[in-house]
Amino acid sequence: MDPECSGPGPLVSLDLRATTAHLVVVTLELQPEQLELAFALPAWTPGSYLIRDYVRQLEALEVFQGDAALPIRRTGVAAWSVRVPRLAPLRLRYRILATELTVRTCHLTAEHGFLALAAVVLQVGGQRWLPHRLRLQLPAGWQAFVPLPADANGDWLARDFDQLVDTPIEAGPHPCHSFSVAGAPHRWVSWGTTLEGADLPAADPHWLADVERVCLACCRLMGVERPAAEHYLFVLHLTDNGYGGLEHDLSTVLQYGRRRLADPDGRRKLLQLVAHEYLHQWNVRRLRPAELCPYDYDRAVVVPSLWFAEGITSYVDQLLPHAAGLCSEGEVLGDLAADLSRYRLTPGRAVQSLRLSSQEAWVKLYKADAYAVDNQVSYYLKGAVVALVLDLHLRRHRSGLPAVLRGLWRSHGCQGRGYRQEDLLNALAALAPDLATLLPRWLDALEDPPLDDYLDDVGLALSAETSEEPWLGWHLEIATQGLTTRRVLRDSPAEQAGLMVGDELIALAGQRVQRMEDVSTVLKVWPGAPLEVLVARDGRLLSTVLTPAPARAKAWRLEPRPDASAEAAERRRRWLALELP
Repeated sequence: MDPECSGPGPLVSLDLRATTAHLVVVTLELQPEQLELAFALPAWTPGSYLIRDYVRQLEALEVFQGDAALPIRRTGVAAWSVRVPRLAPLRLRYRILATELTVRTCHLTAEHGFLALAAVVLQVGGQRWLPHRLRLQLPAGWQAFVPLPADANGDWLARDFDQLVDTPIEAGPHPCHSFSVAGAPHRWVSWGTTLEGADLPAADPHWLADVERVCLACCRLMGVERPAAEHYLFVLHLTDNGYGGLEHDLSTVLQYGRRRLADPDGRRKLLQLVAHEYLHQWNVRRLRPAELCPYDYDRAVVVPSLWFAEGITSYVDQLLPHAAGLCSEGEVLGDLAADLSRYRLTPGRAVQSLRLSSQEAWVKLYKADAYAVDNQVSYYLKGAVVALVLDLHLRRHRSGLPAVLRGLWRSHGCQGRGYRQEDLLNALAALAPDLATLLPRWLDALEDPPLDDYLDDVGLALSAETSEEPWLGWHLEIATQGLTTRRVLRDSPAEQAGLMVGDELIALAGQRVQRMEDVSTVLKVWPGAPLEVLVARDGRLLSTVLTPAPARAKAWRLEPRPDASAEAAERRRRWLALELP
Protein backbone atom coordinates (compact mmCIF):
# COMPACT_ATOMS: atom_id res chain seq x y z
CA MET A 1 0.00 0.00 0.00
CA ASP A 2 1.15 3.51 -0.78
CA PRO A 3 1.93 4.98 2.68
CA GLU A 4 0.34 8.27 1.60
CA CYS A 5 -2.94 6.40 1.19
CA SER A 6 -3.02 4.84 4.65
CA GLY A 7 -5.45 5.99 7.31
CA PRO A 8 -9.23 6.50 7.48
CA GLY A 9 -11.19 7.97 4.61
CA PRO A 10 -14.24 7.32 2.46
CA LEU A 11 -14.81 4.07 0.60
CA VAL A 12 -16.33 4.77 -2.85
CA SER A 13 -18.11 1.76 -4.36
CA LEU A 14 -19.30 1.91 -7.98
CA ASP A 15 -21.63 -0.73 -9.41
CA LEU A 16 -21.53 -0.79 -13.23
CA ARG A 17 -23.74 -3.82 -13.78
CA ALA A 18 -26.89 -1.94 -14.85
CA THR A 19 -25.55 -1.54 -18.38
CA THR A 20 -28.85 -1.50 -20.28
CA ALA A 21 -30.25 1.16 -17.94
CA HIS A 22 -26.94 3.10 -18.20
CA LEU A 23 -26.99 3.62 -14.43
CA VAL A 24 -23.99 3.64 -12.13
CA VAL A 25 -24.93 2.93 -8.53
CA VAL A 26 -22.67 4.85 -6.16
CA THR A 27 -22.16 4.13 -2.47
CA LEU A 28 -19.95 6.22 -0.17
CA GLU A 29 -19.12 4.78 3.24
CA LEU A 30 -17.45 7.17 5.66
CA GLN A 31 -16.91 8.11 9.27
CA PRO A 32 -18.32 11.59 10.03
CA GLU A 33 -16.23 13.85 12.21
CA GLN A 34 -18.99 16.39 12.91
CA LEU A 35 -22.72 16.17 13.52
CA GLU A 36 -23.41 18.44 10.53
CA LEU A 37 -22.12 16.94 7.30
CA ALA A 38 -21.94 18.81 3.97
CA PHE A 39 -21.30 17.23 0.58
CA ALA A 40 -21.35 18.41 -3.04
CA LEU A 41 -20.83 17.15 -6.58
CA PRO A 42 -18.16 18.96 -8.63
CA ALA A 43 -19.49 21.32 -11.29
CA TRP A 44 -16.57 20.83 -13.69
CA THR A 45 -13.50 18.70 -14.26
CA PRO A 46 -9.96 20.12 -14.46
CA GLY A 47 -8.65 20.47 -17.99
CA SER A 48 -12.08 21.32 -19.42
CA TYR A 49 -12.98 24.85 -18.46
CA LEU A 50 -16.78 24.85 -18.49
CA ILE A 51 -19.33 24.54 -15.69
CA ARG A 52 -20.96 21.27 -16.71
CA ASP A 53 -23.51 20.87 -13.90
CA TYR A 54 -22.87 17.14 -13.55
CA VAL A 55 -25.65 17.10 -10.97
CA ARG A 56 -28.08 16.80 -13.90
CA GLN A 57 -27.25 13.09 -14.07
CA LEU A 58 -27.53 12.42 -10.30
CA GLU A 59 -30.68 10.78 -8.93
CA ALA A 60 -32.11 9.02 -5.88
CA LEU A 61 -29.74 10.44 -3.26
CA GLU A 62 -30.11 8.83 0.18
CA VAL A 63 -28.13 8.92 3.42
CA PHE A 64 -28.24 6.12 6.00
CA GLN A 65 -26.80 5.65 9.45
CA GLY A 66 -27.22 1.98 10.20
CA ASP A 67 -30.70 1.13 8.88
CA ALA A 68 -32.11 4.61 9.49
CA ALA A 69 -32.55 6.99 6.55
CA LEU A 70 -31.59 10.56 7.47
CA PRO A 71 -33.33 13.68 6.15
CA ILE A 72 -31.25 15.62 3.59
CA ARG A 73 -31.32 19.38 3.18
CA ARG A 74 -30.35 20.87 -0.17
CA THR A 75 -28.05 23.86 0.28
CA GLY A 76 -27.20 24.55 -3.35
CA VAL A 77 -27.78 23.32 -6.88
CA ALA A 78 -25.27 20.51 -6.35
CA ALA A 79 -24.78 20.69 -2.56
CA TRP A 80 -26.51 19.11 0.41
CA SER A 81 -26.14 18.74 4.15
CA VAL A 82 -27.35 16.22 6.68
CA ARG A 83 -27.62 16.30 10.48
CA VAL A 84 -26.40 13.05 12.02
CA PRO A 85 -27.61 11.95 15.46
CA ARG A 86 -24.23 10.47 16.42
CA LEU A 87 -20.69 10.10 15.09
CA ALA A 88 -21.22 6.63 13.68
CA PRO A 89 -20.51 5.40 10.12
CA LEU A 90 -22.68 6.80 7.31
CA ARG A 91 -23.65 5.40 3.93
CA LEU A 92 -24.53 7.72 1.04
CA ARG A 93 -26.21 6.09 -1.93
CA TYR A 94 -27.30 7.50 -5.30
CA ARG A 95 -27.27 6.79 -9.04
CA ILE A 96 -25.56 8.46 -11.99
CA LEU A 97 -27.09 8.29 -15.47
CA ALA A 98 -24.17 7.56 -17.82
CA THR A 99 -25.26 8.24 -21.39
CA GLU A 100 -22.87 10.91 -22.71
CA LEU A 101 -19.74 9.77 -24.52
CA THR A 102 -17.04 12.41 -24.21
CA VAL A 103 -13.67 12.42 -22.44
CA ARG A 104 -15.20 14.48 -19.59
CA THR A 105 -18.53 12.70 -19.00
CA CYS A 106 -19.80 9.17 -18.31
CA HIS A 107 -20.92 6.42 -20.67
CA LEU A 108 -22.15 2.94 -19.72
CA THR A 109 -23.43 0.38 -22.23
CA ALA A 110 -23.27 -3.38 -22.68
CA GLU A 111 -19.96 -2.83 -24.53
CA HIS A 112 -18.02 -0.74 -22.03
CA GLY A 113 -18.10 1.71 -19.17
CA PHE A 114 -16.27 5.01 -18.95
CA LEU A 115 -16.42 7.25 -15.90
CA ALA A 116 -15.03 10.74 -15.39
CA LEU A 117 -15.12 10.68 -11.61
CA ALA A 118 -15.68 14.43 -11.17
CA ALA A 119 -19.14 13.64 -12.55
CA VAL A 120 -19.63 10.74 -10.13
CA VAL A 121 -18.12 11.18 -6.66
CA LEU A 122 -19.43 13.55 -4.01
CA GLN A 123 -16.89 15.66 -2.16
CA VAL A 124 -17.55 15.33 1.57
CA GLY A 125 -16.86 18.37 3.74
CA GLY A 126 -13.71 18.01 5.84
CA GLN A 127 -12.59 14.84 4.04
CA ARG A 128 -11.09 16.20 0.81
CA TRP A 129 -7.51 15.57 1.90
CA LEU A 130 -8.14 12.13 3.44
CA PRO A 131 -7.25 8.96 1.52
CA HIS A 132 -10.10 7.57 -0.59
CA ARG A 133 -10.57 3.91 -1.47
CA LEU A 134 -12.26 2.83 -4.72
CA ARG A 135 -14.14 -0.43 -5.25
CA LEU A 136 -15.83 -1.57 -8.47
CA GLN A 137 -18.52 -4.13 -9.28
CA LEU A 138 -18.42 -5.08 -12.94
CA PRO A 139 -20.40 -7.25 -15.37
CA ALA A 140 -19.08 -10.76 -15.90
CA GLY A 141 -16.09 -10.89 -18.23
CA TRP A 142 -15.14 -7.23 -17.74
CA GLN A 143 -11.99 -5.82 -16.23
CA ALA A 144 -11.28 -2.31 -15.04
CA PHE A 145 -8.42 -0.09 -16.15
CA VAL A 146 -7.63 2.37 -13.38
CA PRO A 147 -4.41 4.44 -13.06
CA LEU A 148 -4.17 4.04 -9.27
CA PRO A 149 -2.28 1.60 -7.04
CA ALA A 150 -4.31 -1.38 -5.85
CA ASP A 151 -4.29 -3.18 -2.50
CA ALA A 152 -4.40 -6.89 -1.78
CA ASN A 153 -8.22 -6.87 -1.82
CA GLY A 154 -8.42 -5.45 -5.34
CA ASP A 155 -9.47 -1.97 -4.24
CA TRP A 156 -7.72 1.09 -5.63
CA LEU A 157 -6.16 3.70 -3.40
CA ALA A 158 -6.13 7.48 -3.89
CA ARG A 159 -4.19 9.73 -1.55
CA ASP A 160 -7.09 12.26 -1.45
CA PHE A 161 -10.26 13.38 -3.22
CA ASP A 162 -8.28 15.32 -5.83
CA GLN A 163 -6.38 12.25 -6.96
CA LEU A 164 -9.57 10.21 -7.00
CA VAL A 165 -11.49 12.56 -9.32
CA ASP A 166 -8.37 12.87 -11.48
CA THR A 167 -8.75 9.13 -12.15
CA PRO A 168 -10.69 8.13 -15.27
CA ILE A 169 -12.11 4.62 -15.27
CA GLU A 170 -12.45 2.49 -18.38
CA ALA A 171 -14.02 -0.95 -18.02
CA GLY A 172 -14.97 -3.72 -20.39
CA PRO A 173 -13.69 -6.86 -22.12
CA HIS A 174 -10.88 -4.90 -23.77
CA PRO A 175 -7.37 -6.02 -24.66
CA CYS A 176 -4.62 -4.22 -22.76
CA HIS A 177 -1.16 -3.63 -24.19
CA SER A 178 1.87 -2.90 -22.01
CA PHE A 179 5.03 -1.05 -22.94
CA SER A 180 7.51 1.17 -21.16
CA VAL A 181 8.92 4.66 -21.58
CA ALA A 182 12.41 5.12 -20.10
CA GLY A 183 11.65 2.32 -17.64
CA ALA A 184 8.23 3.64 -16.56
CA PRO A 185 5.41 1.12 -17.19
CA HIS A 186 2.68 2.27 -19.59
CA ARG A 187 -0.59 0.65 -20.69
CA TRP A 188 -2.69 1.20 -23.80
CA VAL A 189 -6.39 0.29 -23.75
CA SER A 190 -8.78 0.84 -26.66
CA TRP A 191 -12.56 0.69 -26.78
CA GLY A 192 -13.79 0.54 -30.35
CA THR A 193 -12.04 -0.75 -33.43
CA THR A 194 -10.54 0.50 -36.67
CA LEU A 195 -12.61 0.41 -39.87
CA GLU A 196 -11.18 -3.07 -40.42
CA GLY A 197 -12.72 -4.15 -37.12
CA ALA A 198 -9.43 -4.57 -35.25
CA ASP A 199 -7.95 -3.24 -32.03
CA LEU A 200 -5.55 -0.41 -32.99
CA PRO A 201 -2.30 -1.90 -31.62
CA ALA A 202 -3.23 -5.23 -33.19
CA ALA A 203 -4.04 -3.61 -36.54
CA ASP A 204 -0.90 -1.45 -36.49
CA PRO A 205 2.09 -3.45 -35.19
CA HIS A 206 4.28 -0.32 -35.06
CA TRP A 207 1.76 1.75 -33.10
CA LEU A 208 3.02 1.24 -29.55
CA ALA A 209 6.66 1.67 -30.58
CA ASP A 210 5.77 4.97 -32.24
CA VAL A 211 3.79 6.11 -29.20
CA GLU A 212 6.85 5.34 -27.09
CA ARG A 213 9.00 7.46 -29.42
CA VAL A 214 6.59 10.38 -29.07
CA CYS A 215 6.62 10.01 -25.27
CA LEU A 216 10.43 10.02 -25.26
CA ALA A 217 10.39 13.16 -27.43
CA CYS A 218 8.23 14.80 -24.74
CA CYS A 219 10.83 13.85 -22.12
CA ARG A 220 13.63 15.32 -24.24
CA LEU A 221 11.63 18.52 -24.74
CA MET A 222 11.29 18.89 -20.96
CA GLY A 223 14.95 18.04 -20.39
CA VAL A 224 14.23 15.00 -18.22
CA GLU A 225 15.21 11.36 -18.46
CA ARG A 226 11.88 9.86 -17.38
CA PRO A 227 8.20 10.80 -17.52
CA ALA A 228 6.76 12.80 -14.64
CA ALA A 229 4.35 9.92 -13.93
CA GLU A 230 5.76 6.73 -12.40
CA HIS A 231 3.22 4.76 -14.44
CA TYR A 232 0.76 5.84 -17.13
CA LEU A 233 -2.48 4.72 -18.77
CA PHE A 234 -3.67 5.62 -22.27
CA VAL A 235 -7.40 5.11 -22.92
CA LEU A 236 -8.58 5.49 -26.53
CA HIS A 237 -12.21 5.60 -27.61
CA LEU A 238 -12.40 4.95 -31.35
CA THR A 239 -15.75 6.36 -32.44
CA ASP A 240 -17.27 7.17 -35.80
CA ASN A 241 -15.73 10.63 -36.18
CA GLY A 242 -15.02 12.02 -32.69
CA TYR A 243 -12.01 14.02 -31.58
CA GLY A 244 -10.74 15.15 -28.19
CA GLY A 245 -8.58 14.43 -25.19
CA LEU A 246 -8.38 15.12 -21.48
CA GLU A 247 -5.20 15.05 -19.45
CA HIS A 248 -4.66 13.56 -16.00
CA ASP A 249 -1.62 13.13 -13.73
CA LEU A 250 -1.25 9.42 -14.44
CA SER A 251 -3.30 8.96 -17.59
CA THR A 252 -5.10 10.46 -20.52
CA VAL A 253 -8.36 9.70 -22.31
CA LEU A 254 -8.44 10.18 -26.08
CA GLN A 255 -11.36 10.15 -28.48
CA TYR A 256 -10.69 9.77 -32.18
CA GLY A 257 -12.70 8.93 -35.28
CA ARG A 258 -12.06 5.63 -37.01
CA ARG A 259 -12.84 7.31 -40.33
CA ARG A 260 -10.34 10.05 -39.53
CA LEU A 261 -7.77 7.39 -38.63
CA ALA A 262 -8.18 5.89 -42.10
CA ASP A 263 -7.29 9.21 -43.78
CA PRO A 264 -3.75 9.54 -45.19
CA ASP A 265 -2.78 11.91 -42.35
CA GLY A 266 -5.03 10.29 -39.72
CA ARG A 267 -2.32 8.30 -37.98
CA ARG A 268 -0.05 11.35 -37.71
CA LYS A 269 -2.87 13.46 -36.32
CA LEU A 270 -3.60 10.85 -33.66
CA LEU A 271 0.09 10.84 -32.69
CA GLN A 272 -0.14 14.63 -32.33
CA LEU A 273 -3.12 14.18 -30.01
CA VAL A 274 -1.10 11.63 -28.02
CA ALA A 275 1.77 14.13 -27.82
CA HIS A 276 -0.53 16.96 -26.69
CA GLU A 277 -2.12 15.05 -23.83
CA TYR A 278 1.10 13.30 -22.78
CA LEU A 279 2.97 16.61 -22.54
CA HIS A 280 0.22 17.86 -20.24
CA GLN A 281 1.56 15.63 -17.46
CA TRP A 282 4.15 18.40 -17.20
CA ASN A 283 2.59 21.55 -18.65
CA VAL A 284 -0.85 21.98 -16.98
CA ARG A 285 -0.95 19.09 -14.54
CA ARG A 286 2.24 19.61 -12.50
CA LEU A 287 3.44 22.88 -14.01
CA ARG A 288 0.11 24.50 -13.18
CA PRO A 289 -1.33 28.03 -13.17
CA ALA A 290 -1.52 29.36 -9.60
CA GLU A 291 -5.24 30.05 -10.03
CA LEU A 292 -5.75 26.26 -10.14
CA CYS A 293 -3.80 25.54 -6.95
CA PRO A 294 -5.84 23.98 -5.46
CA TYR A 295 -8.81 23.32 -7.73
CA ASP A 296 -12.14 24.87 -6.85
CA TYR A 297 -14.64 22.30 -8.09
CA ASP A 298 -17.68 24.50 -7.43
CA ARG A 299 -17.10 27.56 -9.60
CA ALA A 300 -15.30 29.03 -12.59
CA VAL A 301 -11.91 30.60 -11.88
CA VAL A 302 -10.34 33.08 -14.29
CA VAL A 303 -7.03 31.68 -15.56
CA PRO A 304 -5.25 34.39 -17.62
CA SER A 305 -2.39 32.06 -18.59
CA LEU A 306 -4.41 29.39 -20.43
CA TRP A 307 -2.73 30.68 -23.59
CA PHE A 308 0.51 29.20 -22.20
CA ALA A 309 -1.00 26.03 -20.78
CA GLU A 310 -2.81 25.10 -23.99
CA GLY A 311 -1.28 27.29 -26.70
CA ILE A 312 2.31 26.18 -26.06
CA THR A 313 1.15 22.56 -25.93
CA SER A 314 -0.86 22.93 -29.15
CA TYR A 315 2.20 24.36 -30.89
CA VAL A 316 4.70 21.70 -29.89
CA ASP A 317 2.28 18.78 -30.36
CA GLN A 318 2.74 19.21 -34.12
CA LEU A 319 6.52 19.22 -33.82
CA LEU A 320 6.87 16.29 -31.41
CA PRO A 321 6.12 13.46 -33.90
CA HIS A 322 8.63 15.08 -36.26
CA ALA A 323 11.17 15.35 -33.43
CA ALA A 324 10.54 11.64 -32.82
CA GLY A 325 11.41 10.88 -36.46
CA LEU A 326 7.86 9.88 -37.40
CA CYS A 327 7.01 12.40 -40.11
CA SER A 328 8.75 14.48 -42.73
CA GLU A 329 9.56 18.18 -42.77
CA GLY A 330 6.99 18.67 -45.52
CA GLU A 331 4.27 17.03 -43.43
CA VAL A 332 4.94 19.14 -40.33
CA LEU A 333 5.07 22.31 -42.43
CA GLY A 334 1.72 21.34 -43.92
CA ASP A 335 0.25 20.88 -40.45
CA LEU A 336 1.60 24.26 -39.29
CA ALA A 337 0.22 25.90 -42.43
CA ALA A 338 -3.22 24.43 -41.76
CA ASP A 339 -3.27 26.02 -38.30
CA LEU A 340 -1.98 29.34 -39.62
CA SER A 341 -4.72 29.27 -42.28
CA ARG A 342 -7.40 28.62 -39.68
CA TYR A 343 -6.05 31.49 -37.63
CA ARG A 344 -5.96 33.96 -40.51
CA LEU A 345 -9.48 32.94 -41.55
CA THR A 346 -10.86 33.64 -38.05
CA PRO A 347 -12.46 37.13 -38.01
CA GLY A 348 -12.73 37.03 -34.21
CA ARG A 349 -8.99 37.55 -33.85
CA ALA A 350 -9.66 41.24 -34.61
CA VAL A 351 -12.19 41.37 -31.74
CA GLN A 352 -10.77 39.28 -28.88
CA SER A 353 -7.15 39.39 -27.69
CA LEU A 354 -5.25 36.29 -26.67
CA ARG A 355 -5.28 37.31 -23.01
CA LEU A 356 -9.05 37.86 -23.12
CA SER A 357 -9.51 34.52 -24.83
CA SER A 358 -7.84 32.88 -21.83
CA GLN A 359 -9.85 34.89 -19.32
CA GLU A 360 -13.17 34.22 -21.05
CA ALA A 361 -12.66 30.50 -21.68
CA TRP A 362 -15.47 29.45 -19.36
CA VAL A 363 -18.13 31.53 -21.09
CA LYS A 364 -16.98 31.64 -24.71
CA LEU A 365 -14.67 28.96 -26.09
CA TYR A 366 -16.59 26.02 -24.65
CA LYS A 367 -19.94 27.61 -25.50
CA ALA A 368 -19.20 28.49 -29.10
CA ASP A 369 -22.12 28.87 -31.50
CA ALA A 370 -22.37 29.58 -35.23
CA TYR A 371 -21.40 33.22 -34.70
CA ALA A 372 -18.49 32.57 -32.31
CA VAL A 373 -15.86 32.75 -35.04
CA ASP A 374 -16.79 36.43 -35.51
CA ASN A 375 -16.14 37.62 -31.96
CA GLN A 376 -13.60 35.27 -30.44
CA VAL A 377 -10.38 33.40 -31.15
CA SER A 378 -9.33 30.16 -29.50
CA TYR A 379 -6.46 30.40 -27.02
CA TYR A 380 -5.41 27.00 -28.37
CA LEU A 381 -5.13 28.40 -31.89
CA LYS A 382 -3.79 31.92 -31.34
CA GLY A 383 -1.77 30.62 -28.40
CA ALA A 384 -0.03 28.23 -30.81
CA VAL A 385 0.64 31.09 -33.26
CA VAL A 386 2.15 33.25 -30.51
CA ALA A 387 4.12 30.23 -29.28
CA LEU A 388 5.63 29.83 -32.75
CA VAL A 389 6.60 33.51 -32.79
CA LEU A 390 8.03 33.26 -29.26
CA ASP A 391 10.08 30.21 -30.20
CA LEU A 392 11.57 31.87 -33.27
CA HIS A 393 12.17 35.11 -31.36
CA LEU A 394 14.01 33.23 -28.63
CA ARG A 395 16.11 31.50 -31.28
CA ARG A 396 17.33 34.93 -32.38
CA HIS A 397 18.72 35.09 -28.83
CA ARG A 398 20.25 31.59 -29.12
CA SER A 399 17.56 30.00 -26.98
CA GLY A 400 14.06 28.58 -27.58
CA LEU A 401 10.81 27.49 -25.99
CA PRO A 402 12.31 24.17 -24.81
CA ALA A 403 14.60 26.20 -22.54
CA VAL A 404 11.61 28.10 -21.13
CA LEU A 405 9.66 24.92 -20.39
CA ARG A 406 12.68 23.31 -18.74
CA GLY A 407 13.38 26.35 -16.59
CA LEU A 408 9.77 26.63 -15.44
CA TRP A 409 9.71 22.91 -14.72
CA ARG A 410 12.71 23.28 -12.42
CA SER A 411 11.50 26.46 -10.71
CA HIS A 412 7.80 25.65 -10.37
CA GLY A 413 6.69 22.24 -11.66
CA CYS A 414 9.16 20.15 -9.64
CA GLN A 415 8.46 22.28 -6.58
CA GLY A 416 4.67 22.03 -6.78
CA ARG A 417 4.47 25.84 -7.13
CA GLY A 418 1.76 27.37 -9.27
CA TYR A 419 2.93 30.05 -11.69
CA ARG A 420 1.40 33.44 -12.38
CA GLN A 421 1.55 35.63 -15.47
CA GLU A 422 4.55 37.54 -14.15
CA ASP A 423 6.44 34.27 -13.66
CA LEU A 424 5.96 33.44 -17.33
CA LEU A 425 7.03 36.91 -18.41
CA ASN A 426 10.12 36.77 -16.20
CA ALA A 427 11.09 33.33 -17.51
CA LEU A 428 10.82 34.48 -21.12
CA ALA A 429 12.47 37.89 -20.56
CA ALA A 430 15.39 36.21 -18.81
CA LEU A 431 16.28 34.61 -22.15
CA ALA A 432 15.25 37.52 -24.39
CA PRO A 433 14.95 40.83 -22.49
CA ASP A 434 12.92 42.59 -25.19
CA LEU A 435 10.07 40.11 -24.56
CA ALA A 436 9.28 42.11 -21.43
CA THR A 437 7.79 44.66 -23.85
CA LEU A 438 6.88 42.49 -26.84
CA LEU A 439 4.98 39.68 -25.10
CA PRO A 440 2.37 41.89 -23.33
CA ARG A 441 1.76 43.56 -26.69
CA TRP A 442 1.19 40.21 -28.41
CA LEU A 443 -1.13 39.09 -25.62
CA ASP A 444 -3.26 42.23 -25.59
CA ALA A 445 -3.16 43.49 -29.19
CA LEU A 446 -5.77 42.69 -31.82
CA GLU A 447 -3.17 42.84 -34.59
CA ASP A 448 -1.35 39.73 -35.73
CA PRO A 449 2.18 39.20 -34.41
CA PRO A 450 4.88 39.73 -37.09
CA LEU A 451 4.83 36.11 -38.22
CA ASP A 452 6.30 36.58 -41.71
CA ASP A 453 9.50 38.22 -40.39
CA TYR A 454 10.18 35.31 -38.05
CA LEU A 455 9.45 32.66 -40.68
CA ASP A 456 12.03 34.33 -42.89
CA ASP A 457 14.65 33.51 -40.20
CA VAL A 458 14.18 29.82 -40.93
CA GLY A 459 13.90 30.19 -44.70
CA LEU A 460 10.12 29.88 -44.94
CA ALA A 461 7.37 31.97 -46.49
CA LEU A 462 3.58 31.89 -46.38
CA SER A 463 1.87 32.06 -49.76
CA ALA A 464 -1.85 32.52 -50.21
CA GLU A 465 -4.13 30.22 -52.18
CA THR A 466 -6.84 32.42 -53.64
CA SER A 467 -10.33 31.08 -54.13
CA GLU A 468 -11.60 30.70 -57.68
CA GLU A 469 -14.96 32.19 -56.69
CA PRO A 470 -15.91 35.66 -55.44
CA TRP A 471 -16.21 36.06 -51.68
CA LEU A 472 -19.74 35.88 -50.31
CA GLY A 473 -18.92 35.40 -46.62
CA TRP A 474 -21.19 32.45 -46.01
CA HIS A 475 -20.57 28.77 -45.36
CA LEU A 476 -23.28 26.49 -46.66
CA GLU A 477 -24.15 22.97 -45.60
CA ILE A 478 -26.41 20.31 -47.06
CA ALA A 479 -29.47 19.79 -44.89
CA THR A 480 -32.52 17.56 -45.27
CA GLN A 481 -34.42 20.26 -47.12
CA GLY A 482 -31.50 21.46 -49.27
CA LEU A 483 -28.81 24.07 -48.65
CA THR A 484 -28.72 26.13 -45.46
CA THR A 485 -26.33 28.76 -44.15
CA ARG A 486 -24.06 27.28 -41.48
CA ARG A 487 -22.05 30.48 -40.94
CA VAL A 488 -22.49 34.11 -41.93
CA LEU A 489 -19.26 36.04 -41.37
CA ARG A 490 -19.17 39.49 -39.85
CA ASP A 491 -18.79 42.41 -42.30
CA SER A 492 -19.29 40.05 -45.24
CA PRO A 493 -21.53 40.45 -48.29
CA ALA A 494 -23.85 37.80 -46.87
CA GLU A 495 -24.22 39.71 -43.58
CA GLN A 496 -24.76 43.00 -45.41
CA ALA A 497 -27.52 41.30 -47.41
CA GLY A 498 -29.28 40.46 -44.12
CA LEU A 499 -28.72 36.69 -44.24
CA MET A 500 -28.59 34.69 -41.01
CA VAL A 501 -27.34 31.32 -39.86
CA GLY A 502 -30.01 28.71 -40.52
CA ASP A 503 -31.53 30.38 -43.60
CA GLU A 504 -32.62 27.83 -46.20
CA LEU A 505 -31.27 28.85 -49.60
CA ILE A 506 -34.01 28.46 -52.21
CA ALA A 507 -32.80 30.34 -55.27
CA LEU A 508 -29.85 32.44 -56.43
CA ALA A 509 -30.19 34.86 -59.37
CA GLY A 510 -33.54 33.29 -60.20
CA GLN A 511 -32.13 29.78 -60.34
CA ARG A 512 -33.16 26.97 -57.98
CA VAL A 513 -30.16 25.82 -55.95
CA GLN A 514 -30.08 22.51 -54.08
CA ARG A 515 -26.44 21.49 -54.29
CA MET A 516 -23.08 23.20 -53.79
CA GLU A 517 -22.41 22.81 -57.51
CA ASP A 518 -25.57 24.82 -58.29
CA VAL A 519 -24.17 27.80 -56.40
CA SER A 520 -20.82 27.53 -58.18
CA THR A 521 -22.55 27.40 -61.55
CA VAL A 522 -24.47 30.62 -60.86
CA LEU A 523 -21.34 32.40 -59.66
CA LYS A 524 -19.53 31.48 -62.90
CA VAL A 525 -22.39 32.86 -65.00
CA TRP A 526 -22.69 36.08 -62.94
CA PRO A 527 -19.12 36.82 -61.75
CA GLY A 528 -19.16 39.77 -59.35
CA ALA A 529 -22.69 40.86 -60.26
CA PRO A 530 -25.36 41.58 -57.59
CA LEU A 531 -27.42 38.44 -57.05
CA GLU A 532 -31.03 38.14 -55.96
CA VAL A 533 -31.21 35.62 -53.10
CA LEU A 534 -34.39 33.85 -52.06
CA VAL A 535 -34.34 32.14 -48.65
CA ALA A 536 -36.82 30.52 -46.30
CA ARG A 537 -36.69 31.64 -42.65
CA ASP A 538 -39.12 30.73 -39.91
CA GLY A 539 -41.65 29.45 -42.43
CA ARG A 540 -41.54 32.61 -44.58
CA LEU A 541 -39.90 33.40 -47.93
CA LEU A 542 -37.55 36.39 -47.94
CA SER A 543 -35.78 38.03 -50.86
CA THR A 544 -32.62 40.14 -50.72
CA VAL A 545 -29.71 41.20 -52.90
CA LEU A 546 -26.18 39.93 -52.29
CA THR A 547 -23.24 41.71 -53.91
CA PRO A 548 -20.16 39.47 -54.10
CA ALA A 549 -16.75 40.82 -53.12
CA PRO A 550 -13.48 39.98 -54.91
CA ALA A 551 -12.03 36.54 -54.29
CA ARG A 552 -10.01 36.14 -51.10
CA ALA A 553 -7.40 33.76 -49.80
CA LYS A 554 -8.89 30.41 -48.83
CA ALA A 555 -5.70 28.96 -47.30
CA TRP A 556 -1.97 29.54 -46.93
CA ARG A 557 0.96 27.30 -47.78
CA LEU A 558 4.15 27.28 -45.72
CA GLU A 559 7.06 26.54 -48.01
CA PRO A 560 10.86 26.87 -48.05
CA ARG A 561 12.08 30.01 -49.78
CA PRO A 562 14.09 29.10 -52.89
CA ASP A 563 16.60 31.85 -52.04
CA ALA A 564 17.04 30.79 -48.38
CA SER A 565 20.58 30.39 -47.15
CA ALA A 566 22.11 27.17 -45.86
CA GLU A 567 22.24 28.78 -42.42
CA ALA A 568 18.47 29.42 -42.52
CA ALA A 569 17.86 25.81 -43.57
CA GLU A 570 19.93 24.58 -40.62
CA ARG A 571 18.04 26.87 -38.24
CA ARG A 572 14.82 25.39 -39.64
CA ARG A 573 16.04 21.85 -39.12
CA ARG A 574 16.94 22.50 -35.47
CA TRP A 575 13.70 24.40 -34.84
CA LEU A 576 11.46 21.67 -36.25
CA ALA A 577 13.41 19.04 -34.31
CA LEU A 578 12.90 21.03 -31.07
CA GLU A 579 16.66 21.32 -30.69
CA LEU A 580 18.12 24.44 -29.11
CA PRO A 581 20.55 26.57 -31.17
